[in-house]
Amino acid sequence: MRRLLLALMLAAPLLADSYLFTSFRRNGETGVFFALSKDGRQWTPLNGNQPWLKPDESGMLMRDPWLGQGPDGTWHMLWTWGWTTKDTGGKLKIGYASSKDLIHWSPQRALAVMENEPTARNLWAPEAVWDPARSEWIVFWASTIPGRFADTEGTGDTGYNHRIYAATTKDWQTFSPAKLWFDPGFNCIDTTVVHDGKRWILVFKDERKNPQVKKLRLAFADSPAGPWKDVSEPFTGDWVEGPTVTKIGAEWWIYFDHYAAPRHYGAMRTSDWKTFEDMTPQVSFPADHRHGTVVRISDALARQLQGATPAP
Repeated sequence: MRRLLLALMLAAPLLADSYLFTSFRRNGETGVFFALSKDGRQWTPLNGNQPWLKPDESGMLMRDPWLGQGPDGTWHMLWTWGWTTKDTGGKLKIGYASSKDLIHWSPQRALAVMENEPTARNLWAPEAVWDPARSEWIVFWASTIPGRFADTEGTGDTGYNHRIYAATTKDWQTFSPAKLWFDPGFNCIDTTVVHDGKRWILVFKDERKNPQVKKLRLAFADSPAGPWKDVSEPFTGDWVEGPTVTKIGAEWWIYFDHYAAPRHYGAMRTSDWKTFEDMTPQVSFPADHRHGTVVRISDALARQLQGATPAP
């Protein structure tokens, strides 16, 4: 009987999960939206499909909202503040806020994580991953620094030749100088990281346009700090970006934003990171759902969110 009870206790968290998806609409000017799902297939908007968080500052975008929970239970959110320095007051920055319950949020503030690279043109799609070995967060994003990687100039959209940079923090107040974190040898953006067994998996967008790729690929490491290696072949079609990954049962689901006509949101699933099945016909999202992050939450927290009115 004790063994049975122990088995049930260990299994319980797996039986009491929901999934929360952050997203933006249009260009990100209206804020961050939340949607819930029990199975990862059908997604229902929260708050009447109105923003869960709105921009505190005039002119700020809230694109590419990343959401993650730290070991102390605090939720952290990052987002793209603007397209270039022209949209961010001449200084590159990303948006940040934190919460204990996903309902009440700290004041939004700017993180200037790339001050040591003053010629950088942009700072896009920031995410973070907790590094348990170093007890610190790795914050990472895509940037173009003019003149870097001259051999791949002209392979992407005009003026852009992205690589992935990162900084570390223990307290979300002070950050290490930004450093190159992932370079597959070509233009890339939109990275996200998950831990599967002994491996860390990085999913990213091949951003090359000449020749056209615009597909998702993988890289692997023994630590979230890298080094990242064994870059895979693409596993999606063209014009796909904004990946986010979660585990549903024994399978990993990779959601993506197909941003060219015909626009739609889709998903692939895999159990081995080698073979992938297109699940797009089985998923449904709120209208104009744009890319963000999927996280697994308890059913109890999902019910609290369903009954809550976001704090102004």
